[in-house]
Amino acid sequence: MGGFNIQELMSKAKQQYELLQKKMQETVVESSSGGGSVTVKMDGRKQVLSIKIDPEAVKSGDMEMLQDLITAAFNGASQKVDDSMKSAMGGMFGGLPGI
Repeated sequence: MGGFNIQELMSKAKQQYELLQKKMQETVVESSSGGGSVTVKMDGRKQVLSIKIDPEAVKSGDMEMLQDLITAAFNGASQKVDDSMKSAMGGMFGGLPGI
């Protein structure tokens, strides 16, 4: 009779979780600051894959500016991961009741 099936719901939730984990592993974002002076590449788990620093940014000797550029690039990449995951989760969990 059209009752609520908790096992079916849990099975669907597990499948969605596994899809989300895969999506996080496959997602790669990139953010730069200072007109490309610093570029950070990060995956969906927020693990840093690479950092590129333009040698000209180091030559200036302004360490505080370089630190700010690195921070901005990291924060930008992190925000892109968050946005990507929110979008993915909204699409994945939209079909589950109560979510």
